[in-house]
Amino acid sequence: MFRRPLVLSLIAIIASGLMVAALVPPFSVSTLAWICMIPLLIALWSIDGKHRAKKGFIIGYAAGAVSFGVQVSWLATVSWLGPIVLAGYLAIYWGIFGAFAATIGNPWHQEKGITETPARSLFNAFTHAAIFAGLEVIRGWVFTGFGWNGLGVAFHETLAISQAADLLGVAGLTLMLVFFQAVIVQCARRLLRGAADGKRTRRWDFTFTAVAVGVLLGYGIIKVSLENAKPSIPLKALLVQINIPHEGARVLWPGEQVHFAYEEETLKALKNITDQDEKNLQEAMQKSTEGEIELNTPDWVLWPETALNGRLLSTPEGEYGSYLENLETISRVREPGGNFKLIYGAVEIEGEAREDGLYQKENARIFNSIVIEDNKGDIQTFRKHHLVIFGETIPLLDTFPFLQSIYEQQSGQKYYGSFSAGESLNPLEVDLRGETIQVIPSVCFEDTVPRLTRKFIRSAPQIIVNLTNDGWFKTSPAAAQHFANARFRAIELRRPMLRCANTGVSAAISTVGSTVHPKTGINQAILDENGSSFLRNHLLTYLNIPLNPTTSLYSIIGDWGILLLFAAAITLSLMFPNQKPLEEPSQIGQSRRPKSKLQKALDR
Repeated sequence: MFRRPLVLSLIAIIASGLMVAALVPPFSVSTLAWICMIPLLIALWSIDGKHRAKKGFIIGYAAGAVSFGVQVSWLATVSWLGPIVLAGYLAIYWGIFGAFAATIGNPWHQEKGITETPARSLFNAFTHAAIFAGLEVIRGWVFTGFGWNGLGVAFHETLAISQAADLLGVAGLTLMLVFFQAVIVQCARRLLRGAADGKRTRRWDFTFTAVAVGVLLGYGIIKVSLENAKPSIPLKALLVQINIPHEGARVLWPGEQVHFAYEEETLKALKNITDQDEKNLQEAMQKSTEGEIELNTPDWVLWPETALNGRLLSTPEGEYGSYLENLETISRVREPGGNFKLIYGAVEIEGEAREDGLYQKENARIFNSIVIEDNKGDIQTFRKHHLVIFGETIPLLDTFPFLQSIYEQQSGQKYYGSFSAGESLNPLEVDLRGETIQVIPSVCFEDTVPRLTRKFIRSAPQIIVNLTNDGWFKTSPAAAQHFANARFRAIELRRPMLRCANTGVSAAISTVGSTVHPKTGINQAILDENGSSFLRNHLLTYLNIPLNPTTSLYSIIGDWGILLLFAAAITLSLMFPNQKPLEEPSQIGQSRRPKSKLQKALDR
């Protein structure tokens, strides 16, 4: 099938597939981001002969299957079929890219009359980069979307480079990486061929690309400095993580044990904070320290997604009622006199007010919600929008009832029905020492869906609050990958973020994507001495909420910037393809259509 040795194609498939997989947790080898696509590009551009689109699709698909097969292998903790189906689906987008790169995008078809020049190199690099990045965005939309682990996520711990995500999103970083590598490959080929022919080769395309990367690096350094200097209001938030074991969606502890765990850990944390405050006050009095002594009493206490076993009833008129076990747990936590907002996840059910109380409606909708409750018992809620397929909902179940059997066979538990999707896109407003702070609510994987989080952006002090539970996937890399993707929302939208997980990564993230405490320099994430997030613990975090937050380009245009470049790349590739059609015999000797100015520039 392939003129080139099959073994070279296999090496390229495995090399690029594994290198891309190594960009994200548990490996996080970010340096590979600069070379990971080179083997694949060489393999795709080396395809010759007939059926190039088919060959390109197969090579691209195979590389994607290798990469995603490794990346989403954690899904096997819930279903052995899950990673096979998901990796097989996600690889299609790499296959589409492969078909393009092997045909009209292929820059190595000199027999068709295309001249390799620096200008043409930049043109090819743009089309490949824009199409690959555009396909990443599209897979984040189709079938509700799975946009995890784009190439740009490689920089989740590299602040200077990741700051450019506020321009075109994390896919913009992907565009930069593919562009850079496409130029490297083309420039290297010209240099090798020039050396063989004894000719001097122009390489200003490489210089241009290196300067562009340097500019983005400088941009990131400046943005970090500017964001950290913004006037802000400090927030002290206590994160409580219990690490309750799961078997899929099933909690392995009885409800009473769950409630006692949250009570005990929260009261323990509050006592530690109170004791430390008293110690600081005594030391200040002994030293006759002048000025105010900052207390560490938390403004907010956070529990994770569906933390409590009881249900929350709510009416359209804004009345709320909770089953007894929730009320008892919350009241006991507040017994010491805690004047804090309690933010927790709960299952919310539609209710109706009757003469003798609040009751569940017939055929009531059920929501996965965030609850914000003050010390007076006043409540406001947010209902999750983006439901997880086969986790919170089964699409087309009425049409294909056998999907329920597949779910129950793979998950090992009975299917009791789907959650309903929320509708509100308004932030929740909370008072913080006289300032109104807007909470951008996010439940579970919603913090990996930038197009949704972006809809809550307003010109006001805001903070993203994500409550999640990655316990379904046990001690697999799922939690770390979730966190790596989520922290880009803080950068893209320039809003700080609090994450509280049952099992996962509970952390405070600044507007530059950093988890470092602004005063002490300590990492603000619940981790053990080995860096594992799989433990029961609590953490008092400190975040600065900008009073006048930055309005990033991404918050204005969202994914449409990449999609516009994607459309432009397709259009230009069709107008000025690398693969020119052969002349028909009847056309030989006839006048040819004059080249456009752009075509002449590309050929120079």
